[in-house]
Amino acid sequence: MPFYFRRVGCLIALACCTSLTHADTANDKALDVQIGYLGFRPDPGPLLSNVIPEPEDAGQRGAELAINDSNTTGRFLKHSYGLTAISSDSPHQLIEEALGLHGKGLRLFVVNAPAASLKQLSETLPDSLLINAGSANDELRITRCLGNVLHTLPSRSMLADALGQFLAVRRWNRWLLISGPTLEDQAYAAALRRAAKRFGHRIIEEKPWSFDNDQRRSAQADMPLFTQADDYDVVVVADERGDFGEYVPYHTWLPRPVVGTQGLTPTGWHKTVETYGAAQLQKRFEAHADRWMNDRDFAAWIGVRSVATAITKLGVTDPQAIRQVLLSDTLPVDGFKGRKLTFRPWNGQLRQPIPLTHARGLVSNSPQNGFLHPTSELDTLGFDRPESDCRMSETKS
Repeated sequence: MPFYFRRVGCLIALACCTSLTHADTANDKALDVQIGYLGFRPDPGPLLSNVIPEPEDAGQRGAELAINDSNTTGRFLKHSYGLTAISSDSPHQLIEEALGLHGKGLRLFVVNAPAASLKQLSETLPDSLLINAGSANDELRITRCLGNVLHTLPSRSMLADALGQFLAVRRWNRWLLISGPTLEDQAYAAALRRAAKRFGHRIIEEKPWSFDNDQRRSAQADMPLFTQADDYDVVVVADERGDFGEYVPYHTWLPRPVVGTQGLTPTGWHKTVETYGAAQLQKRFEAHADRWMNDRDFAAWIGVRSVATAITKLGVTDPQAIRQVLLSDTLPVDGFKGRKLTFRPWNGQLRQPIPLTHARGLVSNSPQNGFLHPTSELDTLGFDRPESDCRMSETKS
């Protein structure tokens, strides 16, 4: 073998040995990492668009896959990961179950629950780190930040801004906004109004949906009349529960695209996301869960993987140390979205691109080209530091 190749080979071998020595020094003891999964989904009520129900194990399956992935990489450092999953249809029972896990020593949790339950859990488990994989509530990122909670599910404002940017690029600036009656629908509509103002759109008319009839029988007759308005470029729908939104496309008075919670939808994850290695993640998830990965699954998966990444760096399982390193903006996480993802230090929200999809196709990803930011283009989605009262990196959990 020529001398040059022998020398290069020796240098590579020396570098590998040095790297392993550093890893062994930083992680010189075996770690048993136990993570709890807390799931609560309130009664969704009488859904009128209920042909395809949401999976009941959404979120939990993503956390399980992340545990498997973490064990695959962790065994080289003698780190083992385990998951204890609790799901309940009662918020009180969920608190009791969480306290039971806490009594067994668990201090790391992934939570798939509405904002009210998340707040209760944060108060009940003040010495723990909670990863929010179930609530898109903007208030938790603006005025009522919880010191021991990090968010991996995108907020409603992030979703609305992702959509607003895309519509600005397409110059679909005149909106007919239809909003449902639930508190969640009203919160989504508020985020859409903010995005419209932020990106130069005009809501030419807003119509509240107040009908309780089954649209499967009357959409063709009722929806065209309901969507009569001055000329608009796009119909924007805020119907998180799915009471009527599925029956807006192709039934509007004017032949216009439908976007929002139905039609072209901004989401944290979708089956059609396949680039940057995402196809491999999709395949692993489908083999594990026997269904497609959704946004709750991805939020739980990236939450567990974020915690595991921090533990790999720190060599400890202390919740406060993990929280600090994740908020430090120095520990990027690979989320198969084309960019290294970090948590916003002011409100604990995971920065991430937002796919814009329809039922079986990926249309675009936001942030869109041309929307600039002094530090990160990802911070054009959702509430930026000056718009939030939260300063999580300056306080202890």
